[in-house]
Amino acid sequence: MEEHANTIPESKIDFGKMQYGCEHYRRRCKLRTPCCNQIFPCRHCHNEATSALSNPKDRHELVRHEVKQVICSVCDTEQQVAHVCSKCGVNLGEYFCEICKFYDDDTGKRQFHCDECGICRVGGRENFFHCQKCGSCYSVDLRDNHLCVENSMKHHCPVCYEYLFDSVKGTTIMKCGHTMHMECYMEMMNQNQYRCPICSKSVLNMSRTWERLDEEIEATSMPEEYRYEVPILCNDCNNTTRAFFHIFGHKCSHCNSYNTRTIGTTNYQQ
Repeated sequence: MEEHANTIPESKIDFGKMQYGCEHYRRRCKLRTPCCNQIFPCRHCHNEATSALSNPKDRHELVRHEVKQVICSVCDTEQQVAHVCSKCGVNLGEYFCEICKFYDDDTGKRQFHCDECGICRVGGRENFFHCQKCGSCYSVDLRDNHLCVENSMKHHCPVCYEYLFDSVKGTTIMKCGHTMHMECYMEMMNQNQYRCPICSKSVLNMSRTWERLDEEIEATSMPEEYRYEVPILCNDCNNTTRAFFHIFGHKCSHCNSYNTRTIGTTNYQQ
């Protein structure tokens, strides 16, 4: 059967798939950045290059929605943003979002565009929901199962300081409702850091640890000159109370947490 004149053969559309791109994305086009009129493989490549400029005034980030021109990596034709190259007929990206001006040949990521977020996400639309209060997409496992913090994703990771909302790395929500990169969270756990870097609340169930501290404190008496009370603030329940000084820790009498800090002055007289 003879093909229609304006129909591009499937083999032509798929030519070069997964053979072009950068460390961030496999795609068959480059971007003409409207902010500095340069050519980059993707917005991340642009942002990494401009953030390293010696003059702070020259540093800037690409606004993805403002891209208007792309360059086909197969035939080098510069053209307006579109799914298919106007000259050679290849898909500039197997996945294409006209809103985000986003291309990606690796559809195994299961990309989708979230209208509420205003950007594309990965992982399959059916596996995510948009939390209106937090202002971002989360795994369906967290629906009605997380503490909402308004616009919690529109902040920087408290460990690596990368902006979370459009980060390509996975994120996690801690018990307190604050968010951070999953890999940063795991590194924090590996370093035996159990407090949220933002609010200092415990991010794990620490009851077994508190029980062991009870036993250690009971078995280790302080010398007479150190037997005095100190005022403490509990990071977990936010209550203030007093506790006898001990080098192993100070227990909150309200919630039994040892995640506390001393405040003010003590009753100890030199």
